[in-house]
Amino acid sequence: MNIYVSNLSFNVQDEDLREFFTEYGEVSSAKVITDKLSGKSRGFGFVEMSDNEAAQKAVAELDQASVEGRTIRVMEAKPKEEKTSNGGGFRPGGGGGGYSKSRY
Repeated sequence: MNIYVSNLSFNVQDEDLREFFTEYGEVSSAKVITDKLSGKSRGFGFVEMSDNEAAQKAVAELDQASVEGRTIRVMEAKPKEEKTSNGGGFRPGGGGGGYSKSRY
């Protein structure tokens, strides 16, 4: 089961996240999501546990828990939805210059 954890302290690292869940069972992976440019935590992460029963117990018991002074949210992660496309990049008649002359 893939678990979504939000409202994490920005000090929480991957290993800390793993430790929160190992009490409930084997953790396959634990990842705090970071900003691509700064490398700083974005305040949420994902934990993967192979045993669904253990994962459900962890979700039930850790949701609304206080970690480093913050109330975390823990829930089953939803699969990422496929983004629908309208068919592509080129649009005849083209975009614009970013402003309208009528405003001036």
